[in-house]
Amino acid sequence: MELLNDVFTAKAIFVGIVFAITLGVAAYSTYFERKIAAFMQDRIGPDRAGPFGILQPLADAVKMFMKEDFIPANSNKWLFIAGPCLSMLTALMTSAVVPFGDTVTVGGVTFDLQGIDVNIGILWVFGIVSLGVYGILIGGWASNNKYSLLGAIRAASQNISYELAMGMSIIAILMLTGSLSTKTIVETQQAGHWNILQQPLGFLIFLICSFAECNRTPFDLPECETELIGGYHTEYSSMKLGFYLFAEYINMFISGAVMATLFFGGYDYPGYAFVAGQFGTTVAAFVGMGALIGKALLFVFVFMWVRWTLPRFRYDQLMGLGWTGLIPLSMFNVVVTGFGILIGQPILAGVGGVVILIAGLFLNDAIFRKKKIA
Repeated sequence: MELLNDVFTAKAIFVGIVFAITLGVAAYSTYFERKIAAFMQDRIGPDRAGPFGILQPLADAVKMFMKEDFIPANSNKWLFIAGPCLSMLTALMTSAVVPFGDTVTVGGVTFDLQGIDVNIGILWVFGIVSLGVYGILIGGWASNNKYSLLGAIRAASQNISYELAMGMSIIAILMLTGSLSTKTIVETQQAGHWNILQQPLGFLIFLICSFAECNRTPFDLPECETELIGGYHTEYSSMKLGFYLFAEYINMFISGAVMATLFFGGYDYPGYAFVAGQFGTTVAAFVGMGALIGKALLFVFVFMWVRWTLPRFRYDQLMGLGWTGLIPLSMFNVVVTGFGILIGQPILAGVGGVVILIAGLFLNDAIFRKKKIA
């Protein structure tokens, strides 16, 4: 308890806990993805390392460490090493501004369950995510392999295009809350007033963009095996490759946590006020932390579900969806949100925007079919 009397030490302990949770979730995401894939393909999946194969992530880690670690002779050695390190670093830094819970009091010291509470939290997320692509670019270029370079260029181009639509979808949230702080965004959603009720279209756009940002199927063109062997990490082995793969699963978990923060109330859950009244705010805050992690894991399952359900897009389809599909939709969502705020009915405007969008899609399809028949 003496350690907790120092707020800095208490914060460092919390950051260490979040760091451990993030790494643990990323490690066992590989296990659950293989199990989910096996279920969907009528297989068993990992079942040899420990009961039900639960020690498989540990076996994979040992395998990664024991594999030969080589650096191509004609590559840029230092950049070849820096690429996966940068990807891992940026993946972990994104979670710093995610509020995992409300304030708690332990040992007479009150502190937030958040790494850093800055008033530009959303800009921090987008800034760090934007830097993450440099890890892929550096690794692909330093490998001195044409397939790796093509994969790196694909990653950069798709991240740029989808970050535009993702940023526009966030603008609608900022219009509703009036703040860039992730903590404030969560606080405005307390008592069940989640942003998903007012921003269903914005959430759909953000979810699709998250698949592209994480390089997940159907947007995994930067590491497309059928065209680029392995993409930007073709020349990597051992733990350098492990860092790239690990960063992908960390990004999935953090993307789920950010979506839960922006659209699903963050650490809010039904009965939060009851738990706080009966057991205290500290217990309610820790339960809220579990609720946020649960929401994030639900999105991780969605990422895996989609991977084993949808086929990979062609590259022209990928870029076309980003530039001619999602960006206009996100702009439409901003206009509809502004109209809803103007009339004082943002929920009706959000639902109305989805209805108008669906009606427009059906009308466009009918016109296209009519022209095709003619």
